[in-house]
Amino acid sequence: MKKVRKAVFPAAGLGTRFLPATKVNPKEMLPIVDKPLIQYAVEEAAEAGITDMIFIIGRTKRAIADHYDKAYELEVELEQRGKLRVLAEVRKITPPGMNCIFIRQAEALGLGHAVLCAQPAVGDEPFAVILADDLIDGQPGAIKQMCEQFDYYQSSLVGVETVSPEETGSYGIVATETMTGRISRVTRIVEKPKPADAPSNLAVVGRYILTPRIFHHLKRIERGAGGELQLTDGIARLLAEQQVLAYAFEGQRFDCGTKLGYMQAQVEFALKHEEIADAFNAYLKTRFCASCKD
Repeated sequence: MKKVRKAVFPAAGLGTRFLPATKVNPKEMLPIVDKPLIQYAVEEAAEAGITDMIFIIGRTKRAIADHYDKAYELEVELEQRGKLRVLAEVRKITPPGMNCIFIRQAEALGLGHAVLCAQPAVGDEPFAVILADDLIDGQPGAIKQMCEQFDYYQSSLVGVETVSPEETGSYGIVATETMTGRISRVTRIVEKPKPADAPSNLAVVGRYILTPRIFHHLKRIERGAGGELQLTDGIARLLAEQQVLAYAFEGQRFDCGTKLGYMQAQVEFALKHEEIADAFNAYLKTRFCASCKD
């Protein structure tokens, strides 16, 4: 029985929705309170027992590699100043036993191309794909939930949630057959269909577990929606020869690829942050609910 030990983090996009903030700073490094989005994603993978983190980065994404490098000068400075709690947080960014692999995607040719770039590091193993700008707040994390399902079914899985019909043009959309609980069998997958053409309103969001056979199909697909190599098109071909399952994960997703979703995540995570939760909650009540008693 194969286990998922590797995760791919596509992070070569330009982040145009957040310009000018992302002119030199990758969108994956935008913070939610005090941690960048990419760190939440890596921590989710580590919780699932994944040890090899494969980052697909572009020319301007040096900050991600720096974040996962050891900062000797910073650690010495924190230790000398007695800031041991902060030092512990810095050292937790890259825990012992975690391997970081960085692969350059020379051109931003789409999610399918980014995943294909990871083949030399993935090899002949099942692997996870995590999109950092889909921040999922779940206990356990969405990838751990999906790894548990993979352990049982040994099949590719896509994380899904229901979206409003008018939103189907922003997602890969699946048609499914019910199996059991949160698991269903994918019968069809379409990239960004118009509402009238969508097979359902069940959307694939930024969590996948894929068998290595996906690479065979990604090498053979043509450019699809947006002139890019779409992972969805590769999965559609995979469906012809392997079972692909849809998993409705437990947890709340924040679309941090949009300004609204990003700000919603800021509020929700701040309200749970051990240092500022009480003060931030009090501020919100003062600012927006002056008449509230509780």
